[in-house]
Amino acid sequence: MRSEYLKQANTNLESLPKSKTGINGLDEITEGGLPMNRPTLICGSAGCGKTLFSIEFIVHGALMFNEPGVFVAFEEKAEELTMNVASLGYDLRQLQADKLIRLDHVHIERSEIEETGEYDLDGLFIRLGHAIDSIGAKRVVLDTIENLFSGLNNQGIIRAELRRLFSWLKEKKSRLLLQAKREMVH
Repeated sequence: MRSEYLKQANTNLESLPKSKTGINGLDEITEGGLPMNRPTLICGSAGCGKTLFSIEFIVHGALMFNEPGVFVAFEEKAEELTMNVASLGYDLRQLQADKLIRLDHVHIERSEIEETGEYDLDGLFIRLGHAIDSIGAKRVVLDTIENLFSGLNNQGIIRAELRRLFSWLKEKKSRLLLQAKREMVH
């Protein structure tokens, strides 16, 4: 009786729209890809492949699904990313020249960030908005998100700004992939 109910319930439920990644095996495991119009967080230790995963999400989106993408890095410069993935057969320079992707490096110096009042991401919104509009981006990666808030202790501000970022990108109809490092716990 219970299995009949579950089978019937699953057939009647509207499924979450997904965005294919083009990453080998991932779309099958996730039954269609990543949730569409919702942020997705990729979390892991340094060196686990978060950046590679995200580059593949952007490149495959542009080449396989006609969804240009913006990759914003807070640590690695665009030239470094380009060199790092060239051995995989990705020519990020050409993809940028063809306006299929856009790489941007935002320098944030943790020692220069001090919590002294209101903090917002308006500068990032302007920069990201320009990058998205310049190529009609449908996919956005922020690598790694904790760099935006490295000097802040106010969790309320961090949550509010993240909600505002998610809502803003949803209005722009862009899929967001966030990266975060998992800190080692001793």
